[in-house]
Amino acid sequence: MLFNSAHFAIFFPIIFLLYWLIPNNRVKLQNILLFISSYFFYACWDWRFLFLLIFSTLLDYFTGIQMSNSKNQDQKKIWFLISVITNLSFLGFFKYYNFFIESFISLSTKLGFHANPHTLKIILPVGISFYTLHGLSYVIDIYRNRIKAENNFIDYAVFVSFFPLLVAGPIERATHLLPQVKSKRIFSNSRFNEGILQITIGLFRKIVIADSLAIYVDWVYREPNIFNSSSLILAAIFYAFQIYYDFAGYSDIAIGTGKLLGFDLLQNFNLPYFATSITEFWRKWHMSLSYWLRDYLYIELGGNRNGKLKTYRNLLLTMLIGGLWHGSNWTFVVWGGLHGLFLCIEKYVRPNSYYKFLKKISYLGYIYTFVLVAFAFIYFRSPDIQTANVMVGRILSGNYQLPIISDYNAMLITIVVLMIGFTFDLYLRITNQSIEYLGSKIKFSSMIILISFTIMLMVLFFANSTNFIYFQF
Repeated sequence: MLFNSAHFAIFFPIIFLLYWLIPNNRVKLQNILLFISSYFFYACWDWRFLFLLIFSTLLDYFTGIQMSNSKNQDQKKIWFLISVITNLSFLGFFKYYNFFIESFISLSTKLGFHANPHTLKIILPVGISFYTLHGLSYVIDIYRNRIKAENNFIDYAVFVSFFPLLVAGPIERATHLLPQVKSKRIFSNSRFNEGILQITIGLFRKIVIADSLAIYVDWVYREPNIFNSSSLILAAIFYAFQIYYDFAGYSDIAIGTGKLLGFDLLQNFNLPYFATSITEFWRKWHMSLSYWLRDYLYIELGGNRNGKLKTYRNLLLTMLIGGLWHGSNWTFVVWGGLHGLFLCIEKYVRPNSYYKFLKKISYLGYIYTFVLVAFAFIYFRSPDIQTANVMVGRILSGNYQLPIISDYNAMLITIVVLMIGFTFDLYLRITNQSIEYLGSKIKFSSMIILISFTIMLMVLFFANSTNFIYFQF
């Protein structure tokens, strides 16, 4: 069930009305409704994988309680390892089994050996990367004595499977979401306005901007070897904005939907293309993931506590694993490795006057950061390393003629809607406002006009609407 589908447009209003018809002091009934609706939402993708979600939820719920009840640290560690190993084994099997087998066969062939392939037709369960991280953060926090285990299964299951964030995040923490699940939620006009506006902006970002950019991007990436350097550069720039507006749009809809149900979900994007360094970019891009990687991987590896060389190692390992988390393809590993390399270089040159000059002359930092991000996204978007290398090679070949464009009217419309999106982001930047709370400052009449205009545009652009990019991860 897609956020940008007619099914969700029917599903959510029904849940919204039923939810608020329940008195707000009947939190247990509201949570039961959220539990049932979240599992129904997930079953609409593929009911068979509902059993995997249930198993994962029961595993972490049970091991969490066992860890809290353990009499000593060794017993606690055993339950902790059972949860972590089982979670990672399921994630590894469904997401990476074929990838590692095929990589091993390819390497063996290059070394002159012949291995028989034993790949399976494995369907990737939607959202498994996200709800696995929810469960892992929960059991890690219990193991580290940051939280106590949740004894109410329904409350814990709602934390793991809350439908606005189940498929593609934001990646929530038990410390942030579980207290909200257990607390009374009160309907308010300001929260309603914030939620409606953020959902509207999210749909505009996805349907009008991202899906318009996707037309040219998909065309160029289909056969990059027939395009000149300028066309490939334009496609790389367009993709950097496409994935931003696609994923930020999804996050806006998820956060806005959560607000309508009385929840404050974690912010996931904070104008990342106004970052003046790659370090700052990762504080603004997919924030729930980057902070998860920082807290549960980078710091656990040692962070920056054991000297420069080990700090660089930890940064590279964190970003390589973060890249692999996105998908079972070496392109994601290269993308993560590039960002790890960029972060290491920045940390190395931070005392240098050149780096300070970039920070002082902010527009140079914006350009430098965007160029590196867009370059790395070439590998992220490409179907394989060879295609990415072809694109990079042809970009550097110097064939800088006018970009090849098949439909100038469509290109003009694409640039116009992109400028609308960028201008809105610039407004948020200049006024230092957060999109999460923008709705409470807009008059109701102005909101009606804005929403009506946005709906009209979405209807016009809906024919080109596609799946959200991060659903594949």
